[in-house]
Amino acid sequence: MTATQRCRDLGITLGIFPPGRHNAITDVPGVRVGHCTISEGEGPLVTGKGPIRTGVTIVEPRPSVWRSPVFAGAHRLNGNGEMTGLSWIRENGQLTTPIGLTNTHSVGAVRDAIIAEIHRDRGDDESYFCLPVVAETYDGILSDINGQHIRAEHVEAAFRALSDGPVPEGSVGSGTGMICHEFNGGIGTASRLVPNAHSGAYTLGVLVQANHGQRRRLRVDGVPIGERIPTEIVSSPYEDLRKEMAGSGSIIVLIATDAPLLPHQCERLAQRGALAIGRTGGIGEHNSGDLLLAFSTGNDTLPGVGLGELDFEDIPVRMASDTVVELLFEAVIDATEEAIVNSMLAAATTVGRDGITAHPLPAEQLRAAVVGARENAEGAAS
Repeated sequence: MTATQRCRDLGITLGIFPPGRHNAITDVPGVRVGHCTISEGEGPLVTGKGPIRTGVTIVEPRPSVWRSPVFAGAHRLNGNGEMTGLSWIRENGQLTTPIGLTNTHSVGAVRDAIIAEIHRDRGDDESYFCLPVVAETYDGILSDINGQHIRAEHVEAAFRALSDGPVPEGSVGSGTGMICHEFNGGIGTASRLVPNAHSGAYTLGVLVQANHGQRRRLRVDGVPIGERIPTEIVSSPYEDLRKEMAGSGSIIVLIATDAPLLPHQCERLAQRGALAIGRTGGIGEHNSGDLLLAFSTGNDTLPGVGLGELDFEDIPVRMASDTVVELLFEAVIDATEEAIVNSMLAAATTVGRDGITAHPLPAEQLRAAVVGARENAEGAAS
């Protein structure tokens, strides 16, 4: 088995709901993801030169979302991190820009480049404001983070790479230099189909940028994987630096659904995503920024954001029932857990600055531990 296999390829299924076509956030109609990866240099850290292990990821809720916003809501598990634009989302309940992901010290560069991208579409013929959502995690263990290597051209490349197909995972795009539970981490994604009485199923998708957690706490499907694969078996990148720094990174969780949710329902969905962080062993450490954002594409009647004439017309919107929302709660927890695990499985071994090395979660050992535990439980029950 190879480290590029995903959770389900190993016979590990989480929850009762089936995945969508790609088992990715792009299963939600209209959602696209694009990456730009920067991996350059090797050897000792020289600030401003490298080595560089970083990148940009763009998540687009729908094309030209500023012309047709989506309802959204956010949750903070621990706030030692940044996600710009949340004040307006909490006030107005709408997401009006694509979402950018990058490293901690490049948030401003990505934000400015997203504004420029929107301006290229909107031009100077209309008056508008733009408050992009950009989130970060710290890749300074493996990369020259203080070199601030992200430029507008990298954001433009991520926009050009936008696709509604399968999403590359692991150490790619903004996830390039990330570490999860002391394995190599980064981008992970998963989806679920939730039954409803109208269209047959709503789709829910999750994308994570996983850069958090300690090895000893890692759980997959309830199995103590961190105890089965300790750092004595697969070394931790923190052993080459300072062991006490383990768990001091962050995780960003983006949740998309085509179920018609209102802003407060999106916020409730984001809260439940945090349960998956805990279920896999994250505790929202003091030095971890654990931020979640959920958005719904289920309404397409919201007017575009601008500074033009006021509109006094009523706006018809749809809202999912509490029964459907509760099913989405279950789906988002399972999908988020799977996305976190996928981020560690997909990531190739990364050698960063000063030779610090992060290894992926070994697929065969994970499969043996989780599937073996299930078989033992079924045998005991019979």
